[in-house]
Amino acid sequence: MSEITPAALKARLDANDAPILLDVRQDWETKLCRLANAMHIPIEEIEFRTEELDPANEIVVYCHQGVRSAAVAEYLRQLGFRDVKNLAGGLDAWARSVDPSMRRY
Repeated sequence: MSEITPAALKARLDANDAPILLDVRQDWETKLCRLANAMHIPIEEIEFRTEELDPANEIVVYCHQGVRSAAVAEYLRQLGFRDVKNLAGGLDAWARSVDPSMRRY
């Protein structure tokens, strides 16, 4: 599976080389913390909302710890999405290594 580390994603965002960010967490989780400009499609809705995503775009999928997002990334790859990555360790790893001010849960 293709993954991107929080540090590598941060470097890309800082360089204005941003992929599409796809948050697959529950609504209540997004209210606690999230990455700016992320698209939100809860994991249980992904199969009904894939038309909102462009298979040609680079997409980084994230969740709390990277487990749900890994499943969604694999699902999208099976549908023919060419460039899908999972955020390794999810937002928890992001908060620990990139943005200590982000709320953790």
